[in-house]
Amino acid sequence: MEAKQIIWDGSPIHRVEEMKAFLRTKMGKRVHLEQLPGDAPDLNPDESVWHYLKQVQMGNLCCRDLDLLSQELIRAREQLHHKRHILEACSRQCGYLV
Repeated sequence: MEAKQIIWDGSPIHRVEEMKAFLRTKMGKRVHLEQLPGDAPDLNPDESVWHYLKQVQMGNLCCRDLDLLSQELIRAREQLHHKRHILEACSRQCGYLV
């Protein structure tokens, strides 16, 4: 089985002990990590995804409270999950082959 490549930013969640423990396992050894520089958000496809969610999916949304905002964000994310072409475009925009 071939190794999987994962591109990640410097988020603290990536440095938790559970992640370190997984990377030490047999499965974890099949993962190639490519860390993004902290000062280069233009290389992070997640930034394009968030931009799309905020500006397109939820652009004219006004919520009365945080609970409704949370529900709308989940709905928008689920809709985006089915728009593979948008997700691929976010990766291509950063220079990654899809």
